[in-house]
Amino acid sequence: MYLGLLTLALAYVLSQFFRAFLAVISVPLENELSIGPEALATASGLWFISFAAMQIPVGWALDTHGPKRTASILLLVGGTGGSLIFAFAGSALHINIAMVLIGVGCAPVLMASYYIFAREFPPIQFATLAASMIGVGTFGNLLASYPMAFAETMIGWRATMVGLAVLCAIIAVAVQLTVKDPEQIVTQTKGSLLDILRIKAIWLIAPIAIVGYVPAAAIRGAWMGPYLNDVHGMTSSQIGIAALIMGIAMIGGVFIYGPLDRWFGTRKWVIFAGNILTLTCLLGLYSFGASSYILAVALMCGVGFFGATFPVVIAHGKGFFPAHLTGRGVTLLNMFSIGGVGLAQLIARPLHDSYKGGNTLAPYAAVFLLFAVLLIIGLALYFFSQDNTD
Repeated sequence: MYLGLLTLALAYVLSQFFRAFLAVISVPLENELSIGPEALATASGLWFISFAAMQIPVGWALDTHGPKRTASILLLVGGTGGSLIFAFAGSALHINIAMVLIGVGCAPVLMASYYIFAREFPPIQFATLAASMIGVGTFGNLLASYPMAFAETMIGWRATMVGLAVLCAIIAVAVQLTVKDPEQIVTQTKGSLLDILRIKAIWLIAPIAIVGYVPAAAIRGAWMGPYLNDVHGMTSSQIGIAALIMGIAMIGGVFIYGPLDRWFGTRKWVIFAGNILTLTCLLGLYSFGASSYILAVALMCGVGFFGATFPVVIAHGKGFFPAHLTGRGVTLLNMFSIGGVGLAQLIARPLHDSYKGGNTLAPYAAVFLLFAVLLIIGLALYFFSQDNTD
């Protein structure tokens, strides 16, 4: 079991890498393929949209076929195929197609491990295990920072993507060989996604699941690089270092959040307080980020650190799911979270574009304010949710 979880963790490192690497190679992509910040946001958004769209079939597959085949087959086809298309891309369209495929390949990885945690470990350990998996996987964020910038400088982004395609194939095979499927639950009531949607408590958890991950994922995945380049004049290497620091902050955040529900005896208020702090950093970035690149990077790190509530959100929702629908339940919340980022990115692109032609800061300020407003709406609805603990 533990060897299988290790290979899933390696696969999740890749998943975290792919959601964040575009910001680091924004400069060479713009120079070679004329892909600007708006097109970059679209490509990033499509990764999140395809990832989210796959959560429903992934949930069914986990409950029906188990995590082994679900994760290995999709990672092999989507991750390897998408990386190769990216490596030989000649236009923004090719990049978009590649990111959609990579999103499909990454879609089952985290949920496969969460399915095993939910089925094979005591419920009270779920949030800590879930946070630990994200914490390990978030090292992919680090690889998508300065190491990616270094690889792009040394061998070019195309050769780097070919290497990533090979790595996806190797890890997919390792998942197939090492992951052990939990025993299937035999029940007279098969159940479906509709049974999950009938749980009223989920509908007040959904808003924070939809918007809570948006600021950290969108800024780290797409907007950080162009913002630091356009507003503060930072180079690719400098952006890579800044992204590395934000990645470390995000890792620290998920490990800190893991045990907090047990320490404080609440999930709801841990999530609520964390997102209030995220909102504070986001509004600080909107108001004061242009004054200093050090302050801007520090506030982005704050967004990444305090915005790492996702594993606690999943634990909060999981407490309301029946055991035989665990796969569908956790993947539904994951769909809300990842889909929220994708939709926010697709909204952010035309918003950014509408402010072009004025000062350099205005388009990015508008994007940061959008993320803040979305978070305020999510918090206002989540305030009325039902708490739970195991």
